[in-house]
Amino acid sequence: MQKSDFDYLLPEHRIATQPLEQRDASKLLVYRDGKIEDQSFSQLPDLLPDNSQLIFNNTRVIKARLHFTKTAGAKPIEVFCLGPYQMSVEDSMNATRSIQFECLVGNLKRWKDHALHLELGHGLVLTAEKGIRIGHAFVIHFSWNSEAAFSTVLEIAGKIPLPPYMNRDAENTDVERYQTVYAASNGSVAAPTAGLHFTQKVFDQLTAQNHQWFEVTLHVGAGTFKPLDNGAVNKHEMHSEELLLSRDLLERYLAHKGNRFAVGTTSLRTLESCHWMGVKILQELPLEDLGQFEAYSLDNSFSTEEAYSALLDYLKTHNIQSVALKTQLMIKPGYRIKSVKGIITNFHQPGSTLLLLVSAGIGQNWQDVYQHALQEDYRFLSYGDSSLLYFE
Repeated sequence: MQKSDFDYLLPEHRIATQPLEQRDASKLLVYRDGKIEDQSFSQLPDLLPDNSQLIFNNTRVIKARLHFTKTAGAKPIEVFCLGPYQMSVEDSMNATRSIQFECLVGNLKRWKDHALHLELGHGLVLTAEKGIRIGHAFVIHFSWNSEAAFSTVLEIAGKIPLPPYMNRDAENTDVERYQTVYAASNGSVAAPTAGLHFTQKVFDQLTAQNHQWFEVTLHVGAGTFKPLDNGAVNKHEMHSEELLLSRDLLERYLAHKGNRFAVGTTSLRTLESCHWMGVKILQELPLEDLGQFEAYSLDNSFSTEEAYSALLDYLKTHNIQSVALKTQLMIKPGYRIKSVKGIITNFHQPGSTLLLLVSAGIGQNWQDVYQHALQEDYRFLSYGDSSLLYFE
């Protein structure tokens, strides 16, 4: 498989750079058994099979863009926080006084070896010192003169990191709209955008229709926007993201006996990654981070119920309520999705790992789905319309 196999022409004007006034007013493309229907997202509860379970990613987007200005009127040095250095996301968000983060630096030539300072009001000052280089990023040592958690400091000092393809600065409306209504766990630099369509009204309708749901946590990294490398798909280095494996996740999944649907690619990657972590336990392998292609060499005969039961037993035996682990899982054609019946997701960039995942679920029919969406004026990418895809 080549990157070119997952390319399509996306006109720039079809990219939604602003959200709709009403979250659930977006279109919903439904794909099932080779057939495509055009619906409204507000109708989702009526379109799901009876007694469905939805799985949401409750990660919260942090204000990861920090602007340090040396002198009044000068172009700022931008520090974009990618993720904590040698620390879990969960722990880093609660850190006080100081922390190290891997960051991209804009206007790097303007930053010599001196420390940068950002006055945040009420005597609070955030200081940044440049450390070692790791690829395109730097390890930045942040310190601040209060007991406030780092997540609180970012909320005061930073700006929402909109996707690069929007080609605009974040506005006041983005603070709310580039965040799901159920966001709870700080740590992402990109929103789990499939969830942006959900409103309290939709949740009320889900309840009225006897559907159920629960939340998982996977902190979305900037690597989600990284296009596939040119050439063979297998040569692409998949980004690694932190997930929270918990007893609650496993118990809620196992307690349900109906159809399940992942809300977004990050929820799906979380569920599938946990499946393979459970398979590793069944194969008497250590519970640890999941590599990019590790799933393809593990035993494929176990059901997700078997894998999750093994994980739950392991956590109970070792008296663990939850543990932060990283997944680099690449879901691509040839991969058989085990944990859910389908996915609710937006329309993704050409040549992206997210499109690979969609293709793994519905095969070459992704081309018909995307062509239909283009013909019927669907809005694409993060602020765009939605789809309900039943896997083959």
